[in-house]
Amino acid sequence: MGDPAGIGPEIVVKALASPRLWRACRPVVVGRLPVMETAARALGVGIAFAPVDAAAESAAGSRCLLVETGPERDRMPPPGRASAAGGRAAIAAVTGAAQLALDGFVDAIVTAPISKEAIRAAGSPFPGHTEMLASLTKAKRHAMMLVGGPLRVSLATIHVPLAQVPSLITARGIRAVIELTWEAVRLFGLRRPRLAVCGLNPHAGEAGMMGDEERRVIAPAVRAMAKKGIPVSGPYPADTIFYRAARGEFAAVVAMYHDQGLGPLKTLAFDTGVNLTLGLPIIRTSVDHGTAFDIAGKGVASPESLLAAVELAATMARRRRP
Repeated sequence: MGDPAGIGPEIVVKALASPRLWRACRPVVVGRLPVMETAARALGVGIAFAPVDAAAESAAGSRCLLVETGPERDRMPPPGRASAAGGRAAIAAVTGAAQLALDGFVDAIVTAPISKEAIRAAGSPFPGHTEMLASLTKAKRHAMMLVGGPLRVSLATIHVPLAQVPSLITARGIRAVIELTWEAVRLFGLRRPRLAVCGLNPHAGEAGMMGDEERRVIAPAVRAMAKKGIPVSGPYPADTIFYRAARGEFAAVVAMYHDQGLGPLKTLAFDTGVNLTLGLPIIRTSVDHGTAFDIAGKGVASPESLLAAVELAATMARRRRP
């Protein structure tokens, strides 16, 4: 459900009211029952939730299964405000959903947005979903991919200050992201997918005149993965490679840092982007937007990104199954 004071509960309810969601999967909501019922009443959506024990699923008929998580003693915050109580509820929902997937109760998880401020107030050491889920699932390596419109973009670094990016880019890390990206695109059912890798500096370093990370770190990593049989090339200048990828030349692009990759993608698919965590033993997708506290509780949030995330998760789950 995401942060209870954000737009998460609202977009979950709106998604549940859409035939698109039910065509894609049989949904199980993870979170606080009172929060979800309040959201449904506020929106005038006639959804009945059936609380179940994940260890013993029961038939719910026309009702939506819901697994209750979170400390019941916590009073939920009003819409539009980050709080420690909201952070605890969001963490409990993420933790509960991850365990359901690890136990095989669900085939994939789709997360609504959480607040970094709220989970920090609740004592979480993680900056976001990606790092939290990597820890919960004991993933040895992980990466973030965003899917939207004609683009699929993986990130070599994620939520770090821009000043730290050059020191965090390593050949080993780039090789891992290329490999994880290749594993992911093969679950999308694409024909003859090819990968591209961005340079870090303007003009991909311009032969060393604008930085040497391309020659010293990025290019050797790309060559090493190409020798392993992955159809990858680069590094390419970031100001042109996304245009080429959007026209279908590449199935996915590996970007060096957060805004380098997500700026182009969100320009083309702001309302329909999907966040995908690579490298986990479970399938996890998410909306590509935040809690939007400024519009929470107003009934105007769009469920389009959440619906796209559900559809992508269902597609990947079907392809991963034996």
